[in-house]
Amino acid sequence: MEDDVLLKQVTAKAEVWLGEGYDAETRAEVKRMMEMDDKTELVDAFYKDLEFGTGGLRGIMGVGTNRMNIYTVGAATQGLSNYLKKEFAGLDQIKVVIGHDSRNNSRKFAEISADIFSANGIKVYLFESLRPTPEMSFTIRHLGCQSGIIITASHNPKEYNGYKAYWNDGAQMIPPHDKNTIAEVNKVASVSDIKFKGNPDLIEIIGQEIDDVFVGKIKELSLSPDIVARHKDMKIVYTPIHGTGVKLIPAALRAFGFTNIINVPEQDISDGNFPTVVSPNPEEPAALTMAIEKGKQVDADIIMASDPDADRLGVAVKNDKNEYVLLNGNQIAIILLNYIITRYSELGKMTGNEYIVKTIVTSELIKTIAEKNNITCYDCYTGFKWIAAIIRELEGKKKYIGGGEESYGFLVEDFTRDKDAVSAIPMVAEAAAWAIDNGKSVYEMLLDIYVKYGYSKEKGISVVRKGKSGAEEIEAMMKGFRANPLKELAGSKVVLIKDFSTLVAQDMVENEKYTLDMPTTANVIQYFTEDGTKVSIRPSGTEPKIKFYIEVRGKLASREDYDAANAAAEAKIKAISESIGN
Repeated sequence: MEDDVLLKQVTAKAEVWLGEGYDAETRAEVKRMMEMDDKTELVDAFYKDLEFGTGGLRGIMGVGTNRMNIYTVGAATQGLSNYLKKEFAGLDQIKVVIGHDSRNNSRKFAEISADIFSANGIKVYLFESLRPTPEMSFTIRHLGCQSGIIITASHNPKEYNGYKAYWNDGAQMIPPHDKNTIAEVNKVASVSDIKFKGNPDLIEIIGQEIDDVFVGKIKELSLSPDIVARHKDMKIVYTPIHGTGVKLIPAALRAFGFTNIINVPEQDISDGNFPTVVSPNPEEPAALTMAIEKGKQVDADIIMASDPDADRLGVAVKNDKNEYVLLNGNQIAIILLNYIITRYSELGKMTGNEYIVKTIVTSELIKTIAEKNNITCYDCYTGFKWIAAIIRELEGKKKYIGGGEESYGFLVEDFTRDKDAVSAIPMVAEAAAWAIDNGKSVYEMLLDIYVKYGYSKEKGISVVRKGKSGAEEIEAMMKGFRANPLKELAGSKVVLIKDFSTLVAQDMVENEKYTLDMPTTANVIQYFTEDGTKVSIRPSGTEPKIKFYIEVRGKLASREDYDAANAAAEAKIKAISESIGN
């Protein structure tokens, strides 16, 4: 009976898309799905509307209310236009920036959005071609705009696209603006409510002039220009994995002073089909295979990659066995923050007013490093919009010197308000030059951090559950962890449970509860044990999966002890994974 009710609802929604307001190609596709005996495809396409998650609007491209297409993008843009006109009614001219990545349909969605904004009387700055997400974020503040969007699905597979909406501070929307925008989008009851006919007089094409300013600002972030000058010819292999990084990252590396940038020609080609990789995600080892092969050919000092919209980065370095190994997102953040803190101290730049930010699922070792250097470390929710919210709150009060998250995102600067591989990649290269100048490799620099501050090993596990049934299964899993909380992990007693859906923490040792100081609730639960283990569980806000983040802690007496400590940590992570059903 429940399935019958759902199918009736889905069919009613689909029938609307057979109307004259939709193009012939769309109507034909809807008709095909409706006529199929198996209604799974129809249900998945129409059972819900795309919603803003931690990364905005994101979904598989295709026909339907739960798909990325000109109508869902159009409704989002019309709803955002309506909200902007309410919020900034007192302005003579509301302005927005539009950027896009290399994905299929990205330029099309960007141009349609430009038409809709301009049809609503909003001034549009549209990038001439693909550009990194962080540059779009920067441009909002640089041109004094009230909002901006980027058409991208970040690191998702090729069938996806997305729509990230930003506010006037250059950051992705957070409450109340995201929810208010959704409310306005939901008021777009018909395709006839969307103003598709643009006003060319309100659309201005931008490009190189913004690139030059942005790269110039990034150049100013360099902390060791003299060291870079001594090691300017270190061998850097870089790949944009068919994405937007090709536009600015080599230029940013050269602006820092590096001269020996070695590319992977096949992957410099911007292509939404990402033909040389299964997934253009730097978190996936396979995405860096070609770059590592190139690194072996040229004996590279460091290998780096960026995802399609150039906000995330991947890094490979040589270990003590002369093999290239991939750093995870936590290690990249640890190296960068330790380097920045070290150089600030060496240069006498520390004033006691500096701070860093990490997300709640990112390594606790970062907090240890900060505390031992008398630097404040703030925790926030997953998603750089929450890091940006802290930057906005502390603007003019404290000095931001860096922030990162385990999912390969880092932000060096505060003139951009989203994770930024365009600045992070040259900063990693500079840290590598600093290491060489101090007689060590990047790998040895990481081991020295572990010796000084304690060893940490992290592993992320993603369980994919697609479609409506998958979403229901993920919801049931989260309910299970709350109804039957874990009491121990790999033999270590759980001493603290944090449930961010209720903002209540339970201290199991003192048998007392306290309130978590967070800006809003989130569907995340965390377990902390006696031996320093942390396990975080959360459904993804942008993908059909539930994520488990495991971190175990230990000690490292010397570099030589790393292999033994790593093996012990791996065994513990395996035991923990099994204990939580993975």
